[in-house]
Amino acid sequence: METVIPSRSARKNPHEYDKERYKERHLIECFINKIKQFRHIFSRFDKLSERYMFFFIILSERSYG
Repeated sequence: METVIPSRSARKNPHEYDKERYKERHLIECFINKIKQFRHIFSRFDKLSERYMFFFIILSERSYG
């Protein structure tokens, strides 16, 4: 398992990490936090998978499109 989160700046021997993977991780975390703001999709009130996917696609386009 590789370290994705950078170590603290005060650490004497900092861990090595991949900056590109950290950027991807940060992007995914931000997207998940935006999804959590929409309780409708986070709680999955829609029982049909088509409606759930439709709302998810609209949300992702609205957030990053």
